[in-house]
Amino acid sequence: MSTVDDDAPASSPKRDRWRGRMLALAVFVLAPITAEYITGYDSSTGDPLVLLGSLLIFAPLYGGPALLIRETARRTGMAWPGLLALAVAFGVLQAGIIDQSLFSDSYRQIEDWDETFAATYVPGLGVSAANAVNFLAGHAIWSFAVPIALVEGLRPELAGRPWLRLPGIVVVTLLFGAAAALVLGDMLTHEQDHASAAQLIGSAVVIVLLIGYAMTLGRRRAPRVPRRIPRPWVLAALSLVAAFAVNLVPQTWWGVAAAVAVLAGSAAAIAFWARSVDWSGVHVVALASGALVARTLIGFLVTPLGDVPVVAKVAHIVFFLVGGVLLGVLAWRRSRSF
Repeated sequence: MSTVDDDAPASSPKRDRWRGRMLALAVFVLAPITAEYITGYDSSTGDPLVLLGSLLIFAPLYGGPALLIRETARRTGMAWPGLLALAVAFGVLQAGIIDQSLFSDSYRQIEDWDETFAATYVPGLGVSAANAVNFLAGHAIWSFAVPIALVEGLRPELAGRPWLRLPGIVVVTLLFGAAAALVLGDMLTHEQDHASAAQLIGSAVVIVLLIGYAMTLGRRRAPRVPRRIPRPWVLAALSLVAAFAVNLVPQTWWGVAAAVAVLAGSAAAIAFWARSVDWSGVHVVALASGALVARTLIGFLVTPLGDVPVVAKVAHIVFFLVGGVLLGVLAWRRSRSF
């Protein structure tokens, strides 16, 4: 079995450090794209200059946590369940504390937000169950796990190693803190509906519990066993179907139940297959690729905020769809040859 890409130059510590920095930069830029851009929901859809300018905030806001999650996981020997727990923790931080959209019944004055919020409202918690599932699963999977998996697939020989040293981690943390402060400040200034003290404390407790799980049980690795698993292309197709289901269910209690069932069933199936001795990075890339393509295709069904021309919207989605497919194919090929 080959340990490096056939086209890659010979490995050396200096070259690997440089490659690690480039991979870190790729995650830093890809995370905001998979988090915010691929569905084309915002008024910036189809406007290249605004999209590029927005990366000044979105890259630290999403790419920063993605890198911190990855570096923590790889430095501590954390398995994917632990990494995903950290991803959910950052999702709670983003939606519950930073922009507080998790608790808002009128966020950004988006049309129909109040109706969908009320449809699955949970008294006592002050949240919409549908929004909670959408936001936390969306952040964990598309904001963080998908970009990490795909970029690691580009250089599978470096996937298990840290990419940043302490100075780099400090810089990323400071950039994330600055972006988070800007978003929080803007929310407090322009939004009327803010999270209560109890909701903020509850969010913080959930974050601590998720981090505790990630650093303990999330580091355990089950022994590998001989077990047949689906081919990567089958996993990609299953991931695509599951992602469609989670994103397209109605925002009702039946929809929440269906989304939770799909997520739980997918997690159980992946955990079962991942124990196989034949499980490898290409299977992880396949899952990420299917999820990415599904989320991007859903953009064709989304009506952007504001007055976005149809041509601009379609061009936007097609651009990111083609880019996502090419990235997935490249990561797939390199992971398969490792």
